[in-house]
Amino acid sequence: MITTKQRAYLRGLGNALDPVAQIGKEGLTENALTGINLLLEARELVKIKVLKNCDEDTKTLANEIAARLGADIVQVIGYICILYKKSTRKDFKHIQLP
Repeated sequence: MITTKQRAYLRGLGNALDPVAQIGKEGLTENALTGINLLLEARELVKIKVLKNCDEDTKTLANEIAARLGADIVQVIGYICILYKKSTRKDFKHIQLP
């Protein structure tokens, strides 16, 4: 679990990111979940866009992804959510949280 100060720091970093994953009308599939997990492992901070034709709410999807992958929700605004998960890779420059 991240603190409020850490969440604010990550939100600032996340604002500059472009969405790297999309969830469409099929909702959260196993393939999408696997892809998001790989992105989190490679980047630690990921911005996801939920397309307008998706039947599920963005906040609901973000909660489900975070619960299934062990990630933290940084921000949910409109159709965009930002997730954080510390990477287990050793050859990677990790985000230093305050």
